[in-house]
Amino acid sequence: MTVYASSSAALKPVYYDAARRLGETLASAGKAIIYGAGGQGLMGSVADGALARNGQVYGVVPEFLKNLELTHSGLTGLKVVKEMRERKQLMLEDSDAVVALPGGSGTYEELFEALTMKRLGHWVGPVIIVNTNGFYDGLLQFMEYSVEERFMGRNHLKMWSVVDEPEQVLDAIDNSHGWDADALQYANVTAANA
Repeated sequence: MTVYASSSAALKPVYYDAARRLGETLASAGKAIIYGAGGQGLMGSVADGALARNGQVYGVVPEFLKNLELTHSGLTGLKVVKEMRERKQLMLEDSDAVVALPGGSGTYEELFEALTMKRLGHWVGPVIIVNTNGFYDGLLQFMEYSVEERFMGRNHLKMWSVVDEPEQVLDAIDNSHGWDADALQYANVTAANA
């Protein structure tokens, strides 16, 4: 299971708590985590939570970020890659689901790449957005506005599920809307499917 999350060490405690609880929840259910390998911020908290429950946590980090993001020292496995593109590809291709915790531009990029790959049918697993403290409210409104303005079709809103608490993630995965590998037929927004 891939987790996207912030590496910031300057957040409100509510965000770290939710990230830790997500790690605990996934590990308790026997779900291995693949993430950006960070040892601080929400990345560090999710790893700490999972490892505290004897979970398996695998990190993928590009060489140039290895020291900057303070790679977590307790990981089950660590893969060092050349560049961000390879990191994102590895994190997504081996994943059954994506979970996005709050984050900044890197987290947004990872989330939107997963949604784009899903929209095109290249990767079709569940995408779960953990809306801790209402963090993603503005983004979700923007996505709805994108549909209203016909930049996306209404069916594209089914590409992700939103939960408020990390303990809801596993149920959201189990109940997520199915998405077919032939989704490319829905990628183009026309008057008929808008």
